Amino acid sequence: RDLAGLAAAAASGGTTLIQLRDKTGSTRDFVAEARAIHAALRGSGVPLLINDRVDVALAAEAEGVHLGQDDMDARDARRQLGPNAIIGLTIKNAAHVDAAPMGAIDYVAIGGVFETESKDNPDPPVGIDGLKALVARVRARKADMPVCAIAGITEERIPPVIAAGADGVAIISAIFMADDPDAAARALRATVDTAISARQTT
Repeated sequence: RDLAGLAAAAASGGTTLIQLRDKTGSTRDFVAEARAIHAALRGSGVPLLINDRVDVALAAEAEGVHLGQDDMDARDARRQLGPNAIIGLTIKNAAHVDAAPMGAIDYVAIGGVFETESKDNPDPPVGIDGLKALVARVRARKADMPVCAIAGITEERIPPVIAAGADGVAIISAIFMADDPDAAARALRATVDTAISARQTT
């Protein structure tokens, strides 16, 4: 289905950030798709981040990038994208937490928490206990660093993931494979908000 339309529907349903990932297509097509999605999100207040590719983010005038451990160093990305860009970093283990340039990033994404078919991930899932330990390690370095949980997140898994310390979740299939992505995003956002409120009152 049309990615720009799907992104707009997800934003309408309460998604707070859209990330575009393309590991196999041409750079030219990647930029064109990013520009189309960015245009579809205009006025929604939802930023577009590009996975891995700082050059694509710059060309498409996206709001930022999400970087993996093998991508450009976040400090270099910050220098290229400027102080207002959003930069996220994937964290898979304690060593990644300890090495993360906390001053150069805006959030961390921990995982994979569960198995997923959405991407090739050779590392074993960290699970809920691993997520909780990594969140604590992140917060020990920077108490107010936002944390997102990634991989295999379903509506049923949101409450334990949020209870483990995540502030949000990254979801692909449960939104973009749904018949009604707007409604799916709305339901998932409500579950996240409820779980955060429950954590804050315990």
